Amino acid sequence: MSEDRPAWARRIVAERAARDWSQRDAVKALRAHATDELPADDSMIRQWKRWESGQIPNEFYQPLIAAVFGTVTHALFPAPARRDGDREILTASGMETLEIVSRLNRSDVDAATLDALRMTADRLCSEYPYMPSEQLLIEGRQWLRRVVELHSKSLTLAQHREVLALSGWLALLVGCVEYDTGARHAAESTRRAALSLATEADHAEVGGWAHEMRAWFALTTGDYRGVIAAAQAGAELAAHHGVAVQLAGQEAKAWARLGDRRQVEVALDKGRRLLEGMPHPENLDNHFVVDPAKFDFYAMDCYRLVGEDKLARTLAEEVLRAGTDFDGTERMPMRNAEARVTLGVTAAREGDLEQALIMGERALEGDRQSVPSLIMTSRELAAEMRRRYTAEPAAQEYLAHLRELGQAKPGFLPQ
Repeated sequence: MSEDRPAWARRIVAERAARDWSQRDAVKALRAHATDELPADDSMIRQWKRWESGQIPNEFYQPLIAAVFGTVTHALFPAPARRDGDREILTASGMETLEIVSRLNRSDVDAATLDALRMTADRLCSEYPYMPSEQLLIEGRQWLRRVVELHSKSLTLAQHREVLALSGWLALLVGCVEYDTGARHAAESTRRAALSLATEADHAEVGGWAHEMRAWFALTTGDYRGVIAAAQAGAELAAHHGVAVQLAGQEAKAWARLGDRRQVEVALDKGRRLLEGMPHPENLDNHFVVDPAKFDFYAMDCYRLVGEDKLARTLAEEVLRAGTDFDGTERMPMRNAEARVTLGVTAAREGDLEQALIMGERALEGDRQSVPSLIMTSRELAAEMRRRYTAEPAAQEYLAHLRELGQAKPGFLPQ
């Protein structure tokens, strides 16, 4: 088939191959997910061939195909283009940073200023995947300080709650970046502050993300039962918000590390059903918006851990494709790094040391890293190296590089 086909068409071929399915098997699985009667098998197989050749399915079949492959509609089929955050703030509010800060110094705050602050917080959260950690941390803390100072101004009750919520979002962002850089104790203090702000504002979504951060912290430090407890607490608080999907993903990752395959599938299916029932997000770049494509990232991690190497490799390749622009610019460098670790792990298990080392080293090269998450996944590649290639000098060099990274961030040294 032509490689000019759209990415989704190439993917459904790869997903089918990863399961060792014929096209007839794929149609059978499609029928199992359909609530309405479908045309006869021969007709459906012809239709499936057309899809694999690049003819896009209609809105009836898209969610069924996604369900067949354990993903969600907007992760598999095209999504809207990204927004230009800076230009949007200026266009919508008519304000630049200097004017916003000037308005914040007044004794009272108007609706336009709050709108500009909301857009600024959205912009900062959208820069999380790629802005250098040090720069984002400085800017995030500056804006958090400015917003917190608004509590001393003359505010209506509604404005007070809005300021509390904005403070909560900015605290969540700062806490995430602190944790990325290895500042565990600072990150936990900031997370607790965000949870307190959410409680005071009665803001379930901010509170849900504070619990999600606790689940992430627990995951990277090996407290898998703590992950499950945090995920369930967050889901109870924010059951109808997008964060519930990410909480399900974190729970699935924890069950995978505990070796419970059945609970992995239960958690992934819960997240998939929640995500399919939600409207498509307006701003996919915002770190606190669940990008449907991220669901494949959760599943990739789980399948790698439970030894489903074909599925893990297929999803890792999809994560890399979705996280890289046409010119090679990496839009999602942290996800891409973990996808490369996954490709390294599967290559190591197949006896391809050279490819495993290439992927492992490339994962460690990025300027924008979440060090705890990267070391957590790299431990698995390190374990494969020790198990299979202890006599290979190149494998020992990789292990030494990984130890250096761990030593640079105390508390995250790989075991």
